[in-house]
Amino acid sequence: MNQPPVPYADGRLHARPDVLRLMDHQRQPPLEAGTHQLSFGDGRKALLHVPPDANAEGRRLHLLLLLHGAGGRHGGGDHIALGHAVRHGALLLVPDAQDSSWDFLRGGFGADLAFIDRTLLWTMQRYEVDEQAMAIAGFSDGASYALSVGLMNGHLFSDILAFSPGFMAPLRREGLPRIFVSHGKDDRVLPVARGAAIAQRLAQEGYEVAYQEFDGAHIVSPAIARAALHRLEE
Repeated sequence: MNQPPVPYADGRLHARPDVLRLMDHQRQPPLEAGTHQLSFGDGRKALLHVPPDANAEGRRLHLLLLLHGAGGRHGGGDHIALGHAVRHGALLLVPDAQDSSWDFLRGGFGADLAFIDRTLLWTMQRYEVDEQAMAIAGFSDGASYALSVGLMNGHLFSDILAFSPGFMAPLRREGLPRIFVSHGKDDRVLPVARGAAIAQRLAQEGYEVAYQEFDGAHIVSPAIARAALHRLEE
């Protein structure tokens, strides 16, 4: 007997700002400026930072989707990026994985990608997101997931920021998002050679890639976070 297809198994995200803009009846009241913990009916959680003046008429916001490392849950390198995103005036969306890490690392795209799509839609229903300025970022396992999802959804994300990735495994490719990869020279969790090899391969495949190594271990350094986010402004 044929099994029904697993939702999101193809790695495709469906939320789009331009589609929501044509469906005013689906608009929802926005949250005030600040950092908010979002809790959904099924127990899933995400964090959303809303910059000042996010609801100013005619303003379209940059959006940064940030994916934590294994066991992260908004911790570690996420807080560094959060601090810089606050100063850069972007929406920052940080969903939690269902388990300790992301679904594809446990067998295939599915529940976590569906939740990411859900949180993107929730955000787009409340804010004017600039469809030309959406980025996906991650640290460690989150970086591997961001690379995989971002390459498959390159018409949605203009940029991919991968801090200390271990691998990438997109099921297909679309678009040509810009890619930033960084890796610590003293990383003993995921050796620096992995990040270097990923950056080299993507550059050979025709992507615009910026690669930075730094003196440090398995972390996101403040200087690297600044460099990555500065790239988004260019």
